[in-house]
Amino acid sequence: MMGQYVNPGSEKYQMRMNSKIFIDKTELIIKTNEVINTGERYICISRPRRFGKTMAAEMLAAYYGNKEDTNTLFAELNIAKHSTYTKHLNKYNALMINMQVFLSETTSIEEMLLKLQLDVGNELIEANPEVRYKEKTNLRQIMTDLYLHTKCPFVILIDEWDCLFREYKDDLESQKKYLDFLRVLLKDQVYVGLAYMTGILPIKKYGSHSALNMFDEHSMIDSYNFINYFGFTHAETKALCIEFNMEMEEIKAWYNGYFIELNNPIYNPTSVTKSLLRKRLGSYWNKTETYEALKDYIKLDIDELQNKITRLIAGEHLKVNVYKFSNDMRTFNSSDDVLALLIHLGYLSYCEQNNLVRIPNEEVKREFINSIEDLSGWENIVDAIRNSDALLKAIWNEEEDVVADGIQLIHEKSSSILQYNDENSLSCALNLALYTASNYYTIIREFPSGKGFADLIFLPRKKHADKPAMIIELKWNKAAHGAISQIKNKHYPSILEEYHGNLLLVGLNYDKSNKIYDCLIEIYQI
Repeated sequence: MMGQYVNPGSEKYQMRMNSKIFIDKTELIIKTNEVINTGERYICISRPRRFGKTMAAEMLAAYYGNKEDTNTLFAELNIAKHSTYTKHLNKYNALMINMQVFLSETTSIEEMLLKLQLDVGNELIEANPEVRYKEKTNLRQIMTDLYLHTKCPFVILIDEWDCLFREYKDDLESQKKYLDFLRVLLKDQVYVGLAYMTGILPIKKYGSHSALNMFDEHSMIDSYNFINYFGFTHAETKALCIEFNMEMEEIKAWYNGYFIELNNPIYNPTSVTKSLLRKRLGSYWNKTETYEALKDYIKLDIDELQNKITRLIAGEHLKVNVYKFSNDMRTFNSSDDVLALLIHLGYLSYCEQNNLVRIPNEEVKREFINSIEDLSGWENIVDAIRNSDALLKAIWNEEEDVVADGIQLIHEKSSSILQYNDENSLSCALNLALYTASNYYTIIREFPSGKGFADLIFLPRKKHADKPAMIIELKWNKAAHGAISQIKNKHYPSILEEYHGNLLLVGLNYDKSNKIYDCLIEIYQI
């Protein structure tokens, strides 16, 4: 007999498969089969909300649970092609627990853990009345007695494992009790064939060790072997765009950007799905609860956090030390700790190979803007962004003085946040000034050419083919005409041949001594 927690069956996963958009992620089972019944049988997956964590847990419950034959369900999916498919199919007691449900129905950690033990324990006892149980209110003992009687291991699936750390983020005593409970229930227990936990946050650290240090963690910071199973890959998203007749270029601009590994982008699955089904781009992921907290973290007064957030909004990639983060939502010793939390929440993308963090896509960037609009101290940045569309149109109209004066004004207004001591800072101001360009263009920074790098390349997306492509070269204490000459001498336009006749060369120079910009704009001719 299938239960609510014990061997819940395949019904929920079948409904996922019946959806208009279903991506086969069953190759995840290959990874869990590799470690089941081994010393490495503890896996913790942390991802932002709506990245497919619950769906994956439902899939594992349907595959491993022994109260239903699910061969027909999986026979046409990718896992069926693998050598371990039949070895583990329907061979275990699958136990699935959503911690958020127990937390929501109780008012304290003690009440929550008691309810969990009673509800799950009673279901186990009712399903296996022939077993002699030593203690009927202790879940660990019930599972031990049942395993000794049947020799059938448990696949324990815990969804939203970290919900207590998000809702009781200041209650350290409750957090410790919770971690101790999980350690006793899971660590070194003979009945554990596989322990698989999912959440938003990685496992909480206490000093130099963790109460759950037996888990192999796969997070938004370090996700080797599990990258492609949560979120849509580029190939999956491209195939969906063809099926639903949507422009891949537009989907990419809005929802691409989670680079846990270089050259392996992950797309937000909820946003891609909703945009394809509704036939329109929009901010869909911000309906999840984590977005409500973004403003609280942005406004924290921690070393240069405002400067770093401004640079990220401007499109920069920043070096961040993510390894001192305590994996909670209250302990921040530096701005890097705040940025590390934002990575786990999905507001930022982090690539371990180069230790760089950035805002992943247009959807998330717009939520950053929404968050700073009514925050004290951000007024000048907000003004710069609001005026950026007019500045972009001035470039299209070749209004050189208007462009120079507009960028200079943004420079002056943002000087309290940005330190203007190098070309990177000037480039940040320029990016803020042209913030709305991302509505029309794919923007490439330091685009490689045969003889150097252009500062900014603006390639109009197919939907906005009427807009001119642009190359913008920024100089410091030189001359705008020198920037134009550099563009021509280094043959930057040769890499943009398809835009001949519709390509603007924009040279900008900032004179540090008099704090004045000058601008030169040319239409490129063959």
